[in-house]
Amino acid sequence: MQRLSFFWKIFFALLGVIIISLFVLVITFRISLPVAFGRHMDEMRGMTGVMRMGENMMGNPLFDIFNKTSSEALWLSIPITLLIAFSASWGISRLISAPLRKLFVAAQRISQGKYNERLPMPENIPEKQMDDLQRLSAGFNQMAASLEETENRRRQLIGDISHELRTPLTTIKGSMEGLMDGVLPADQTTYQQIYLEADRMQRLVEDLQELSRIEGDAYTLAREPVDLNELTYMLVRRFVPLCQEKGIHLTNTSEDNLPRILADRDRLEQILVNLLGNALNYTPNGGSVEIHARAIERWMQIEVRDSGIGIAPEDLAHIFTRFYRADKSRSRSGGGSGIGLTIAKHLVEAHGGTIKAESAGVGAGSVFTFVLPLTG
Repeated sequence: MQRLSFFWKIFFALLGVIIISLFVLVITFRISLPVAFGRHMDEMRGMTGVMRMGENMMGNPLFDIFNKTSSEALWLSIPITLLIAFSASWGISRLISAPLRKLFVAAQRISQGKYNERLPMPENIPEKQMDDLQRLSAGFNQMAASLEETENRRRQLIGDISHELRTPLTTIKGSMEGLMDGVLPADQTTYQQIYLEADRMQRLVEDLQELSRIEGDAYTLAREPVDLNELTYMLVRRFVPLCQEKGIHLTNTSEDNLPRILADRDRLEQILVNLLGNALNYTPNGGSVEIHARAIERWMQIEVRDSGIGIAPEDLAHIFTRFYRADKSRSRSGGGSGIGLTIAKHLVEAHGGTIKAESAGVGAGSVFTFVLPLTG
C-alpha cells in the first residue's frame, strides 16, 4: 500500500481537526439548547426557578419553532463551513509542504553531486525573525555551502597532489629513458638525481599521511611540562650545520627562565621545525633567522623571524593553505612540500593556541607567531 505524502498527511490532519470540532459543536449545541432557552424564558417571565420552564420545553410550541430554526441554520452552515475549511486546509497544506518539497528536491540534487544547489531565502532577514521553515532552509544552505567547499578542496587537493607527483615522476622517467637510450651516463650523478627525486616523492607522501592524520584528529596529544629554553636551544644546534651551509645566521633570543608549558613535546618540536625549515627555505644566502620565545601572562608566545623574500599582502590570507606557495617561481625542491605550514597550524590549534603570519611585503622578510596556553 502506497504511503500518503506529507502534503496529504497535513491536509487530512487539518480536515480531521475541523470535522471533530464541528461534531463537538453540534452535540454541545443540542445538549445546551433546551437548558439555555428555558433559562432565558424564565428570566423573561420573571420567574425564579430556572428549570421550571425548562422541564416542559419539549412541548412548548415556541421552543419547537426555535429548535427547528436553529437546526435548519446549523445544518445549512455546516456544509459552507466544511467547504471553507476544505479550501483553507488545502492552502495551508500547500503552504507548509511546498518548502519541504523544495528541500527534498534540493537534497536529491546534492546527493547527485550538484553542490551549488541552494534554497531561496529572503534577503537581509535577521535570524531572530525567521520562522522554523526559514531556519531549516538557512541550515540546509549552510550545509550545502560546506559540502561545496569540501568538494572544491577535495578536487584542489587531488589536482595539487597530481601536480606535485608529476614533476619527480617525469624527472625519474626521463632519467631512466636516458639511461636506457645511452643518452645519460650511468654514473653517480645520474643515480643521485634519480634518488633525490624519489626521496622527494617519499617525503611528499609522508607529509600527506601526516596531514591526513592531523586533519582527521587521528592522533592524541601527550601533554607534559616542556622546557622551551631547552627545546629552542636544541633546535638551533640541529639547524646550525644547514645554516652554515647556506650562509644564514641563526640566533635564539628567547627570554631566560621561561615557565614550563604543558604541551606535547614532539608536536611542539614539529611546529618549530616546520617554521624554521620554512624560514630557511625562503631566506637567501647571507640572511638571518631568529627564534624568540617569551611568556605573556597566561600565554607563551613564540616568533620565528626571517629576512627572506617576504610575503605579499594578497598571499598572507592563504599562507597556511596546503600546497600554497607565495613565491610561484620557486621549485618545490627548493621550497618544501607546501604542507609544513598547514600541519603547524593544525597542531597549534590542537593545543588551544593560534598562529599568524606577518610581513611588510615582498623582500621585507616575514614573522610567524604562535601562542599557546601555559597550562594547556
